[in-house]
Amino acid sequence: MRPRLSRRSALGLLAGAGAAVTLGAAGYGQLARPSTGRLLSSTAELPEPFKVPLPVPATARPVATDGGRDVYEVTQREAEVEILPGLKTTIWGYDGGFPGSTFVGRRGRPVSVRVRNRLPVPTSTHLHGGITAPESDGYPTDLLLPVGCGNPARPAGGRWTPAASHGDHVAPGDWQLREGEKTYEYPLDQQAATLWYHDHRMDFSGPQVWRGLAGFFLVHDEQEQALPLPSGERDIPLMICDRSFAADGALVYPALDDSCTGIPGVQGAYAAGVLGDVQLVNGAPWPVLEVAAVRYRFRLLNAANARRYRLALEADGRPGGPLVQIGSDAGLLERPVAHEAITLAPAERFDVVVDFGRFPPGSTVTLVNTIGEGQMRQVLQFRVTRQAKDDSAVPTRLAAPAQPLGRDQAVAVRHFDFRRTEAGDDQAMWTINGRPFTTTDTWATPRLDTVELWRLSSDFHHPVHLHLAQFQVLTRGGKPRAATDAGWKDTVDVRPYEVVEVLVRFRGYRGRYMLHCHNLEHEDMAMMANFDVV
Repeated sequence: MRPRLSRRSALGLLAGAGAAVTLGAAGYGQLARPSTGRLLSSTAELPEPFKVPLPVPATARPVATDGGRDVYEVTQREAEVEILPGLKTTIWGYDGGFPGSTFVGRRGRPVSVRVRNRLPVPTSTHLHGGITAPESDGYPTDLLLPVGCGNPARPAGGRWTPAASHGDHVAPGDWQLREGEKTYEYPLDQQAATLWYHDHRMDFSGPQVWRGLAGFFLVHDEQEQALPLPSGERDIPLMICDRSFAADGALVYPALDDSCTGIPGVQGAYAAGVLGDVQLVNGAPWPVLEVAAVRYRFRLLNAANARRYRLALEADGRPGGPLVQIGSDAGLLERPVAHEAITLAPAERFDVVVDFGRFPPGSTVTLVNTIGEGQMRQVLQFRVTRQAKDDSAVPTRLAAPAQPLGRDQAVAVRHFDFRRTEAGDDQAMWTINGRPFTTTDTWATPRLDTVELWRLSSDFHHPVHLHLAQFQVLTRGGKPRAATDAGWKDTVDVRPYEVVEVLVRFRGYRGRYMLHCHNLEHEDMAMMANFDVV
């Protein structure tokens, strides 16, 4: 039975009848544009690009080692940081940082992360790309409540309870509530890859990630570390995202409730997605990095709520040479692939090598977003300052030959259609197969250790992410996959009116997981679906 339109759907989903009209302008009118969403303009005075040094997130240090397991502790808390020069911005961060510290693990060596919540709101931490048991996956209703529950979300004199505004898409028994702290267990039984962690709270992922709840989680293995790839200070993660700021430096977001404790959702004009007008890399606006004339490895992550990027290098206004891809979402490619430009949808990762040895000292090389407009075309600038010894290389063979999945291995074929669906009474919602998310429904029941063929279709730009499962892209729009679709992935860019076929491998654990659109405004507005691995 199709779920009825709940109070949450009516008030928070697309903000009523006016939103449906606005979405027509901000959504369908943008099908030819690079991103689904609407620009939220800052009122702050924006800085001149390429004046701020690129920060590199600190590496998290374990507090203990227990039987071959590394134990970490991290606290989610508010902090005041300087993002725009001369202004203070209040963020919500892991250990008060944006991005949070980078966790570095090794394949086969388990990691425990004890998370304490000292924010005024509940959270749920998801290791994006991790192969983890359901209880550590960061399911949206598996909430970590603030320490002491001393926050505006709880009734006076009582404990925090899910607000009535969540509506009937969450069954009362599906809330899993812990207070103060929770330990997430990550076995890391997976190949070397660039993962990331972020908040995944039911209905509020968009505003809470926007405020800073995200960071890198890198996994290494023997195969990767035996390669002569750039390493150490020349292996740099780059979290790329956009944000908007008030005149006093505060982050602005068009939420229906700025406190993230009441009615979820965004103002109707932004129902298709929120686009910022300040480009951040590792939390800094339009930064600059001094480099030597050698190879560098960059782990590119699109951590934007809704913005897509098409990244390319420019030198003195001319093409700056290739981005040599060595890895995708879930690990190294079998062989490197050179791209003149790489498109990243929200949550996608591309591991690339750039050889600055092509440029003499004194050169300036800029990473640009060729589908960005105005100042948002600029991303990051590199200044080649010196010669240096370079003993790194990009070998012709990176990983052991992957076992390509074939159609004949699929034990089932399923279709998931990501679409804006009319719900009557001038209402609309983001749906999968015409249904909004509800915790009580299951869209698929794949069997553990099998492969299925999933067909993903869309009306707008929808970056589709699968929890637990990794996949290989088979076709795109009825044609062979694009060069940038190579390798094992967990997120794929499904463009307007396109069908992408993926072969999905289910391994690791049984239990409840989900697929969803990683445009965070779409996700918060019900574009999610459960699947149970059985």
